[in-house]
Amino acid sequence: MSRSSKSRDVPRATRTAFTLLLAIVLGAVSAVAWAAQIHGVSQKGRMFQTKEIDIAHGDTIRFSNDDDFLHQIYVKSPSFTFESDEQAPGQSIDVRFPQGTFEVRCRIHPKMLLIVHAN
Repeated sequence: MSRSSKSRDVPRATRTAFTLLLAIVLGAVSAVAWAAQIHGVSQKGRMFQTKEIDIAHGDTIRFSNDDDFLHQIYVKSPSFTFESDEQAPGQSIDVRFPQGTFEVRCRIHPKMLLIVHAN
């Protein structure tokens, strides 16, 4: 093989390797973005409009205050703790859940309860 044909093959091999690496990275990023979801839960009438929800671990729940007064959400468990500030009417709060089962409550309205199953 002549020296000139070797120099043409190296850039082609480099381009091919770069293209393959780029495809793998973009595929992985796309899979992660596609896999994680946002689930909406409304707070209205001093209750969560959903009493129980099944999600994938790593998914997010968007809590929307659709009432005319404040709410505040918290989760307290051995594996996950979250406490929001007061949530004004019209405001939303996103909470990402790890794997497990969790009780979500409102400190302002203690009878509010949502069970989250993150599998």
